[in-house]
Amino acid sequence: LFSGTLAGVIDLAVDWMTDLKEGVCLSAFWYSHEQCCWTSNETTFDDRDKCPQWQKWSELLVSQSEGASAYILNYFLYIMWALCFAFLAVSLVRVFAPYACGSGIPEIKTILSGFIIRGYLGKWTLLIKTVTLVLVVSSGLSLGKEGPLVHVACCCGNFFSSLFSKYSKNEGKRREVLSAAAAAGVSVAFGAPIGGVLFSLEEVSYYFPLKTLWRSFFAALVAAFTLRSINPFGNSRLVLFYVEYHTPWYMAELFPFILLGVFGGLWGTLFIRCNIAWCRRRKTTRLGKYPVLEVIVITAITAIIAYPNPYTRRSTSELISELFNDCGALESSQLCDYINDPNMTRPVDDIPDRPAGPGVYTAMWQLALALVFKIVITIFTFGMKIPSGLFIPSMAVGAMAGRMVGIGVEQLAYHHHDWIIFRNWCRPGADCVTPGLYAMVGAAACLGGVTRMTVSLVVIMFELTGGLEYIVPLMAAAVTSKWVADAFGKEGIYEAHIHLNGYPFLDVKDEFTHRTLATDVMRPRRGEAPLSVLTQDSMTVEDVETLIKETDYNGFPVVVSKDSERLIGFAQRRELILAIKNARQRQDGVVSNSIVYFTEDPPELPPNSPHPLKLRRILNLSPFTVTDHTPMETVVDIFRKLGLRQCLVTRSGRLLGIITKKDVLRHMAQMANQDPESIMFN
Repeated sequence: LFSGTLAGVIDLAVDWMTDLKEGVCLSAFWYSHEQCCWTSNETTFDDRDKCPQWQKWSELLVSQSEGASAYILNYFLYIMWALCFAFLAVSLVRVFAPYACGSGIPEIKTILSGFIIRGYLGKWTLLIKTVTLVLVVSSGLSLGKEGPLVHVACCCGNFFSSLFSKYSKNEGKRREVLSAAAAAGVSVAFGAPIGGVLFSLEEVSYYFPLKTLWRSFFAALVAAFTLRSINPFGNSRLVLFYVEYHTPWYMAELFPFILLGVFGGLWGTLFIRCNIAWCRRRKTTRLGKYPVLEVIVITAITAIIAYPNPYTRRSTSELISELFNDCGALESSQLCDYINDPNMTRPVDDIPDRPAGPGVYTAMWQLALALVFKIVITIFTFGMKIPSGLFIPSMAVGAMAGRMVGIGVEQLAYHHHDWIIFRNWCRPGADCVTPGLYAMVGAAACLGGVTRMTVSLVVIMFELTGGLEYIVPLMAAAVTSKWVADAFGKEGIYEAHIHLNGYPFLDVKDEFTHRTLATDVMRPRRGEAPLSVLTQDSMTVEDVETLIKETDYNGFPVVVSKDSERLIGFAQRRELILAIKNARQRQDGVVSNSIVYFTEDPPELPPNSPHPLKLRRILNLSPFTVTDHTPMETVVDIFRKLGLRQCLVTRSGRLLGIITKKDVLRHMAQMANQDPESIMFN
């Protein structure tokens, strides 16, 4: 319910603030351009965008709507609004919630794999991310709101799990809630509940039991239903770019679809390599010290180049919507400026293929320029210190390329309908090629090339378009783009960012086939200092505090005594610190030389010794253990399936060492002939 409501509010706010850059509604300033002209009685069908209530800034300030001075004033105000929004967003992120930047999906993958990033899903992050998301999308930067909506939904999930002890005490349960939240996030982003569940299963989640599947489906359904009842776009659709096509596709068209798949794969590879190189540069040079300046510069460049071109001036979602649209009799877009046959008498929705008019040719070169601009600017935009999603820009790149290919095929079929490939299915006067379908296939291909999704991508696309008969073209494009992109490198953009940021993440998709044993990986190695352990009844409070102060480990194994080293359990560092602090404040008689014991009964003490401290309740009595001869293949599998952070190594009950997730990752790098020290963990 909560993520559906937030998504609706974000949609409405973005709609209004995007139009605010160009003008304002006089009858009610909180109306967007479209809503302003709905209520007007003076609107005609041809000029549906013009109504007296909506005024551009130039009309309002200098009473001119045409001419050079009006254009320059509008241009200047467009840039100023964009800079104002972006500056506000990056300042909010920097001051209140540094974790609200980026897309959030790499971090959520890491959190679901069993790593804890404190505060990443906190209330401040939720609030700031929601507000700044509206600001950055409205500022016209080349980014989308879809990825960050997953993060927003996961923050909601985390907030609600902290209210119930069943979920707040149990990490596994909480992770199941977060899986469902990720599904709800994609569900409201694209209006695709089934696609959301599959996205959570394929991309985000680590461990996805069957009971989580239908719970996620239910959560996604409720989220989509909530968004539908808010109805942010006023057309009872959940997304701006919903389309319906009526013409079938033909076998010969698979060739351009597969070519679009190849383009998507190549663009995905190019994007990942350039973006990671730029982000690494940002991390290692002085560029990273000025995040606000960087955002301001990129916003200024984007606004200055975007305004003259009508395809980049509008919001990216509207652009995709126009590219997906089929040219009906009622379309006023430049892309539909075909030359009509005057003596045509046919039903309205089945318009035959026609020769392109001057508007289509203008649109083609404007789209080509917009395509180059989008490809370049997205590389520098993704990864700045503001919330930024990648779905929408990738889809825009693919949709522009696809629409251009579609118009090309359509004109080819019109002028050469006697060629052998067109002869079977394209008679003169028939509507045989739908350019909007090519845009949709291109969008799927580019999104697949960047994120390497397959199943969930196809499902999201056909839930967006309501066209079940186009599953085959979409599958062909998605699979081709994945193959082409995989040929250049196995990592999708999210995995690449996980590695760049140095999160300890074990990818479920990697194979581990080497024959090493647990004893080869565990610490301490020969020649290293022995393992830091606690004994069950022979250490004082002071000893424990010294151990905590001198080491920075996450927890300590508890053994019977230093000589026997029989393992009893595992105590977490945080819980030890809290327990000792509380005992010193609340229990009388606990001093620095009190004995700490982890057994059921207190040890035998001399008569005048201080009061002992019992810490059995914080002891994990069933820590995960393997023997020293367990094959590493099994250990890696255990770490993956259970999302473990550490695992103890024993031989016949005696503690030998410990394997942490970072040790496993270093070992895997070593086996793949990489330098194990090159894996940075921050």
